[in-house]
Amino acid sequence: MRFIVIDGMDGAGKDTHAEFVRQRYAENGKVIIRTHPSDSLFGRLAKASLLRRGKVFHILAAIFYFFDVIYSLLRYYGKADTVIFVRYLGGVLYLPEKPAKLLYRLFCSVLPTSPYMFYLEAEPEVCMKRVAVREESEMFENIEDFKKVREKAFRILDGWKFINTNRSIEETRKEIEEILNELDRRFS
Repeated sequence: MRFIVIDGMDGAGKDTHAEFVRQRYAENGKVIIRTHPSDSLFGRLAKASLLRRGKVFHILAAIFYFFDVIYSLLRYYGKADTVIFVRYLGGVLYLPEKPAKLLYRLFCSVLPTSPYMFYLEAEPEVCMKRVAVREESEMFENIEDFKKVREKAFRILDGWKFINTNRSIEETRKEIEEILNELDRRFS
């Protein structure tokens, strides 16, 4: 089984590029794609919390998000030739730095990881423009939080493939395609 993670900042193009990756592997076997927060009860509660403001909802969003990811792992991990998770361990980046580092290390020691882990990032201003068209904004969709999350990602996420999505979709896809080709040669 190929386990692919596409994580990153809001507005960085996670869903767009996850669909490209899904199409790539769908020709050669069953593919499951799970986007978090998902449609599970925990995912719906996480999403509702993200649309609110304040520390309580920040904590609730983190807790519900964690259980949403665990639910997806239990239900879908290993159930297809390729399983793609959109948003996974990068959710810890929305926590303060010390707990984010601690939880990231803990989660990596007990949850599945993969050589196929991509973190999509872009300049905070680019992400703001991309999310500005949405009807509702989440609590972290602001320039200051984008800056903090981006910097934490570079410091905390060891071994991930960082993909700059400031450029065109085609250029980004080409880079992802090249990395996937190399990983498939090494691990298939």
